[in-house]
Amino acid sequence: MLALAMRSIRQRPGRFAATLLSAFLGAAIIMAFNSMHDTAGAKGVDSTSAETLSTSAGVVGGYGTLLVFFAVASTLTVNVRQRSAEIELLRCSGATPAQIKRMVVGESVAVALVGALLAIGPAMLGGRLLLDLFKDSGQVAESVDYSFGNVALLSGIDITVLAAAGAAFLAVRRATRKTGPRGRGRNFFVRAALVLGALSVCSTFAFSSTDAALMAPAAYGAILLAVGFALLSPKLLRALLDRLPATGPSGYLAVRTMRERAAQLSGVLMPLILFTAMATATLYMQAVENDAINASGVPKSIDAKNLETLNLVVVGIIVVFSCIMLINSLYAATTYRRREFGQQRLAGATPGQVLGMIGIESLVLTVTGVFFGTAAGLAGIIPFTMVRTDAVLPEGGLGIWFGIVGVAAAAVLVTSLTTARRALRTPAVGAVSLVA
Repeated sequence: MLALAMRSIRQRPGRFAATLLSAFLGAAIIMAFNSMHDTAGAKGVDSTSAETLSTSAGVVGGYGTLLVFFAVASTLTVNVRQRSAEIELLRCSGATPAQIKRMVVGESVAVALVGALLAIGPAMLGGRLLLDLFKDSGQVAESVDYSFGNVALLSGIDITVLAAAGAAFLAVRRATRKTGPRGRGRNFFVRAALVLGALSVCSTFAFSSTDAALMAPAAYGAILLAVGFALLSPKLLRALLDRLPATGPSGYLAVRTMRERAAQLSGVLMPLILFTAMATATLYMQAVENDAINASGVPKSIDAKNLETLNLVVVGIIVVFSCIMLINSLYAATTYRRREFGQQRLAGATPGQVLGMIGIESLVLTVTGVFFGTAAGLAGIIPFTMVRTDAVLPEGGLGIWFGIVGVAAAAVLVTSLTTARRALRTPAVGAVSLVA
């Protein structure tokens, strides 16, 4: 099966491009930040600089691991779902589910390993730039030299390969599983994420306004709630569609199609909810923290500068990964629907109506993802703001939120409509004759 996996990669390189890109960027980010551990452990580094470097590597390394898994899992889920006919043919030819799992996992591990190896050079450059950023802000001494060692190299390769193997195993397990009771494991993780998220958010009230770790329980609680909503996204989308009126040809097509494809579309909602929640919570809590420090009249300490830098870098990572996950999922899913578009056109729908259908689908997905992502973000923002400033909501207004929504909407709408327009260039008869 391993030989078959290698031949599959050679025959369909474009199919694995999204996985390669996710693995490459994920490994680059993980290695760049974990190189701060190598730098902190070098000889001659003072304790303050070492603590700053180790903290940044630990915090962003944890976020990076989670995001790499979600990014690779998102692309692999779409990939495996589109290969359902191929997997069924292999099963009919005598392949067992275990053999199919080994084939898909082998493909994913090979692609992830190539992506991790290609990321070594960019990771070294990114680590140097990150160290310069800490030096320019006064958080690290100018005498500290950059080091890229075993911690960065092994962590980047190990985490990326393990994330790819785990995500591929889960994706192909769903594809090869026989009919029967499903969703028990997913329901457990949904309940666990929501309960732990609520407890973490509520624990914010146990801290005082001057505690250095005040932001941690609120931020982690918002993230856990976002993960719970993301895992619950198929049910949330179906509940919304059951109440959504279908007006006009495009609206009718959009609602009917989304009801049938709610499980597939949840792959788009997951990164959208995570992006909205994490960006909203982090940016608004950092704004509240900055306002509180400015109001006190005390200059920012090294720890405060370090926290601000970490938050901004984390948000940057979230934006990059979420956009990649969204674009990969939308591009693959919309391209795969070329045959469906051809059938709709042969049934009487015009290209404009098909594009209108895609536009409505994108709008519904954006509104749903932003709503639940904002709800998760607010769950962390409100307790933090109440403890830190005695107010309920931040005083910064909606400017940050509008910026976050603008990025999310642009990623969804532009990718969906551009890909659909390209797919509609194929004549309807030719599109229907394509193998799905």
